[in-house]
Amino acid sequence: MNSLPLLVFIVLIAAMFLMTRSTRKRQQQATQMRNEIQPGNGVRTIGGMYATVKEVNEDTVLLDAGPGVELLFAKNAIGAILTDDEYNRIVHGIEHDLKSDADVVPDDASSLTETDDAPADAAAASDDKAVDLGKKDAAEDEAAEKTDGPAGSATAEAKADEEPKKTDGDSDAK
Repeated sequence: MNSLPLLVFIVLIAAMFLMTRSTRKRQQQATQMRNEIQPGNGVRTIGGMYATVKEVNEDTVLLDAGPGVELLFAKNAIGAILTDDEYNRIVHGIEHDLKSDADVVPDDASSLTETDDAPADAAAASDDKAVDLGKKDAAEDEAAEKTDGPAGSATAEAKADEEPKKTDGDSDAK
């Protein structure tokens, strides 16, 4: 009976040990990455700014963020060292693709459906009626089409008079 609290205590200690171990491992990897920073590397700061390393000191890094913009950061503020391709893709929008001769995937499907014939106007080629996107009720539309005369329009007006018109400030509660 007394072994249950001891078992719970051991499980808690083991869980704390595993959590601190993984945190310590992540910190060592971050420290190693920051020690590998060299001038010319593209980096991302923990604040999300992209820049090029200009100078590395013991605890600080001088970053070139643009023409004439040099910023001094603590080494701990460097979140990641980027590869040249990744830095150029993010900062300059330059895609470096080793397969430049490969087929390019189109942004839309229009190039997949085109034929050698001259393209016809899509609206002219379609035999479908135009769709009315108004807020009319389908039953009212059918009734109006069937009755061509003053009686049909009178029933539509009577239905419209039955419902009180509301403004933005009106509500159903009284």
